[in-house]
Amino acid sequence: MPKQKTHSGSKDRFKVTGTGKLRRRQVGRNHLKMTKSGRRLRRLTGETEVAKADVPEVKRLLGR
Repeated sequence: MPKQKTHSGSKDRFKVTGTGKLRRRQVGRNHLKMTKSGRRLRRLTGETEVAKADVPEVKRLLGR
């Protein structure tokens, strides 16, 4: 049986922590920043945990 390949887009977008949790970037930071307040943009910095419902699909894409 051949090895399962990791989804190229997913390997850049998600990180697995040491305890096995999945982390992702916050949405809403890519464009149209002038219409968003600085307070809102600061709140969107950093990473957050992947939603519980999405974890199985993300794990499949990462080959885990």
